Amino acid sequence: MFDDVPVVAAVFAVVAAIIHGYIFVMESILWTTPRVRATFGVASAQEAQTTRALAFNQGWYNLFLAIGTVTGIVLATSGDVAVRGAGVGILLLATGSMVAAALVLVVSNPRMARAAAVQGLAPLVAVVLTLTMR
Repeated sequence: MFDDVPVVAAVFAVVAAIIHGYIFVMESILWTTPRVRATFGVASAQEAQTTRALAFNQGWYNLFLAIGTVTGIVLATSGDVAVRGAGVGILLLATGSMVAAALVLVVSNPRMARAAAVQGLAPLVAVVLTLTMR
């Protein structure tokens, strides 16, 4: 069942999808709450309102990456060889995009290294294991 994506890689990919799903909730639904404002370093309720539309849009990007990751895993465990190959490609595109976004975050703002690690480590492990353990 997991010939094209090793189980351990799939586990890290699912963890990455969950993290990005949670980021979606924070950015698109809870952005103006005090806890989320503190998490993202938003100084005031007014600043949160000003940036709400940007955060809402960004949250959806995170959700789409999570959906792509889960879709890739589902397809990669299909019985059809061609579908499995497409699933691996989708999985690598989604998790690779998560890693790239984490790199952009840390390069653009080194103070966000912890946040970049949270968003980028699990998908990085998933990518490496998918490519090396097949």
